[in-house]
Amino acid sequence: MREEIIKKILIYAGGLFLFAFAVSPFLWMMVVSLSTSHRFLVDGGFQFTWEHYIGIFTQSQFLSYFVNSLIIAVVVSLVVSIFASFAGYAVSRIRFPGRVAIPLFVLAMSMFPQVSIVGYLADLFGKLNLINTHFALILPYIAWTVPLALWINMSYFTQIPLDLDKAALVDGASRTKTLVRIILPIALPGIFSSFLLVFIACFNEFLFAMMLTSSPDAQTIPVGIASFSGLYGETSWGMVMAASFIASLPLIILTLVFQRYIVQGLAAGSVKG
Repeated sequence: MREEIIKKILIYAGGLFLFAFAVSPFLWMMVVSLSTSHRFLVDGGFQFTWEHYIGIFTQSQFLSYFVNSLIIAVVVSLVVSIFASFAGYAVSRIRFPGRVAIPLFVLAMSMFPQVSIVGYLADLFGKLNLINTHFALILPYIAWTVPLALWINMSYFTQIPLDLDKAALVDGASRTKTLVRIILPIALPGIFSSFLLVFIACFNEFLFAMMLTSSPDAQTIPVGIASFSGLYGETSWGMVMAASFIASLPLIILTLVFQRYIVQGLAAGSVKG
């Protein structure tokens, strides 16, 4: 009995610690964004203000950064999810020569650090006149995130019984129809998990966005927030925190709303079959 009590105490204490560890930076960001000075603990006194939130919409290109990030992340996530779904199905459920080497090759290509290729991409896109366009980020992001989505989808597809494919093929369905009508609905939680992870990765990516864009018409939120210090001389931490808070909200809401389906999909994919 005593061991059970101690176990429960440790579990609750650990959960509370993890919750505080995850939430406290977000709460601190919100408090600083609503304060007239980020030094309110030193100066003695918190003074509430909305000026930082007003400022990022009236004195900066924040809305343009936000729209650019949203467009790029959504387009990349959709393209990668479609490609990874078909590729994951083919590699995991169709027997053909070299199918084992394909995911290994894709994984090997993803091991190159971004900094080692961004210079060549900048030179190539400069010659193609793609710098400061959405395509300058969409194309590298697709190549960068395909391995992640492919491996997640493969791990889920392999847990779905092959008898479903055989039954559909016997009934006269094509491979494409089998995938679209039967396999994809079953694998949807896993596909959505990869979609969300790709979306978050693209929404937060900084290096490619910094090197391949220089105009607010194409720059994304991470680069836009980093440029606040250059716009206002001394870093306006209140505006930085306000922009970071607003930029974090879509990701937080998306995760909170769909976490049950994501966990359910990943957990089911690990035990089926």
